[in-house]
Amino acid sequence: MATPARFPVGKLPPRVLESLLAMCSIPKGSRVVLGPRFGEDAAVIETRGKFLVAKTDPITFTAERIGWYAVNINANDIATLGARPRWFLATLLLPERGATRPLAKSIFADILQACRSLGITLCGGHTEITSGLDRPIVVGLMLGEVAKSRLVRKESQSPGDLVLITKGVAVEGTAILAREKAPQLEAKLGKRFVQRARQLLFHPGISVVREALLAARHGEIRAMHDPTEGGLLSGLYELAHAGAVGLRVWLDKVPVLPETQAFARVLGFDPFALIASGALLLVASGRTAGNVLAALKRAGIAGAIIGEVRRASEGIRVLEPGGSRFQSLALPARDEIARLLSAA
Repeated sequence: MATPARFPVGKLPPRVLESLLAMCSIPKGSRVVLGPRFGEDAAVIETRGKFLVAKTDPITFTAERIGWYAVNINANDIATLGARPRWFLATLLLPERGATRPLAKSIFADILQACRSLGITLCGGHTEITSGLDRPIVVGLMLGEVAKSRLVRKESQSPGDLVLITKGVAVEGTAILAREKAPQLEAKLGKRFVQRARQLLFHPGISVVREALLAARHGEIRAMHDPTEGGLLSGLYELAHAGAVGLRVWLDKVPVLPETQAFARVLGFDPFALIASGALLLVASGRTAGNVLAALKRAGIAGAIIGEVRRASEGIRVLEPGGSRFQSLALPARDEIARLLSAA
């Protein structure tokens, strides 16, 4: 009997995940407006007067500042539906051989600080010491709410809409590498440069809540997406798939952070396939995209138009930096952060 192929660290392959999600049926009368779907990162439940938006995500790639990561990563996916994140629950798993009072206290302090910065209430969770772990893990559950008329649905995209991105890539991945690959990077780029890259976690930061809510107020927003594992390339695929549309994207117009570019030269990775929380993908109507960019600029948030929505039959095509012809999007086998950290 043949041994089943093993998956690499990171997300399940898209086709496998799509087949699993297809098994999930939503019972009538459940009040679930948006359930398990590929390309969607949160659920929407109808309540009296408003929609309740729910999201869960673990932090597994890094052990440093995981409380901060957990709150912001989960809050981002609430905001991409046009909702305001309000309540957070955390499951904290501490490693059997490394669980100490200072470790637990620092993670709690991180969670509380991140919640306060976004006006979120930590309202529950679970904490335990778990065997078999070599690092702490935080699994977050975020709840938010949105007026029914303000919910942003990816299936609202249509040909002619424009694709925008905020800040640039890859904020989260670069901040993680600055921590996890510090000796190798400092040897080539200097300690000060790497320390600056560590601060990307806070400046410009991995939160996209502010720009998501701002964009929703100033433009006709068809869709928003937080590119996480698999980076910008996977984010574009998920965005298009959830909206049943095609995309035409100019990768040479995507802002790449100078720290990311420098790290890519040293470590040898594709910046567009590096976990990219901190950037927000926005799809806005062509007539209001300029308004959104202007509002972002007034708020001190960088933004750029990087593509346009096309018919689904055209697929997802990208123009590589320095390229002369559009090519079909090639999905990364796994996130570059998973490849780099598994090789450590």
